[in-house]
Amino acid sequence: MLVLPLFISGAEIAFIMFILVMVFGADKIPEIARGLGKGMRTLKDATNDIKNEITNSAEKHMQDAGGEDFKKEVEEVKDDIEEITGSIKRKN
Repeated sequence: MLVLPLFISGAEIAFIMFILVMVFGADKIPEIARGLGKGMRTLKDATNDIKNEITNSAEKHMQDAGGEDFKKEVEEVKDDIEEITGSIKRKN
């Protein structure tokens, strides 16, 4: 199910689709959608890589330092990252 955050009605979606077909042509729309999908996937992968790198670095530093205060700070940062990247994740 497609959820639109801008409260666009069905007639407005149809009009936008009509304009897209007129501007780009029916044969280019799947190509554009594929490119957007790849871009979103790349962004999601990069975000996950950054999150994993921060987590691994923090865990390694925690093992070296061994402090509970540091562990609490790491959990807060992980929660903040999760909150930021949550908007990027797809809703099923």
